[in-house]
Amino acid sequence: MKISNDRVVYTMSRDNQPVATVKSGSDVIFDTCDCFSDQITAADTVFQALDWQRINPATGPVYIEEAQPGDALRVHIKRIRFTRDNAVMVTAPNLGVIGDELQAPEVSIIPIDNGKALLPGGVEVALRPMIGVIGVAPAGEAISCGTPDSHGGNMDCKEITEGSTLWLPVNVPGALFALGDLHAAMGDGEVSVCGLEIPGEVTVELTVVKNRKLPLPMLENSDTLYTLASALTLDEAASMATRNMAHFIADNTDLPLSQAISILSITGDLQVCQVVDPLKTCRFALPKTVAAQLNLSISGGEK
Repeated sequence: MKISNDRVVYTMSRDNQPVATVKSGSDVIFDTCDCFSDQITAADTVFQALDWQRINPATGPVYIEEAQPGDALRVHIKRIRFTRDNAVMVTAPNLGVIGDELQAPEVSIIPIDNGKALLPGGVEVALRPMIGVIGVAPAGEAISCGTPDSHGGNMDCKEITEGSTLWLPVNVPGALFALGDLHAAMGDGEVSVCGLEIPGEVTVELTVVKNRKLPLPMLENSDTLYTLASALTLDEAASMATRNMAHFIADNTDLPLSQAISILSITGDLQVCQVVDPLKTCRFALPKTVAAQLNLSISGGEK
């Protein structure tokens, strides 16, 4: 099933009407706009003319038949493909970490060719496709697609990429899953408030997992487990991501919390996802080589 990019939402909400219904285990293709709703078509696009009510669209939402509150939703990202041969970026006064030092907005069109992006100054970087906005409806009030929280949303985690698996909470019947805001590449922090913003097509497998209690959201790839957390300050997000990983270990092994904390202090890495959204996002990384020694996995089977 494919969902076209004219079916988008700008908030994640239990009140959003699903654009499609699928069974658990289904593959779904999401056609996405860039984070500016494809409003920027050239470097001379007038920044002040952008409609800021159309930022960070997420394609969807999709209703998964078996999903009920308390379940986990396993989102395996099978493929990310771009549908344009350039990306867009902006800088502007009061945007990003050091926008206070800028005098005027600037729009950039970044060429993409042969797996690389050509940045200012002739700098070439390899592409690393990732998903900026991905999540489900929250249990309570609607949340802007530009804001991350425990439901997912605009986490801007560069590890949410092809081949990775994101685990999200199911807060409402059907989960109401949506995604958008692809980046051809992005550094940790997203300090300008932009990655390489680009439209594309994402294929995911959506699977409902019953009776699995986890400190969600969580993420995994071939070699690492992550807890993800968003909060008003970076300190709070860092503490929450760390706390969630420590309790994940303690709750799913025979180790006391004190020993789980010791293991994280030696083997784990506390990392920043983004610092420019209304809530900041951190991740805590635990190598799977360590998790395997603890007989620990997100999917279960421990103890």
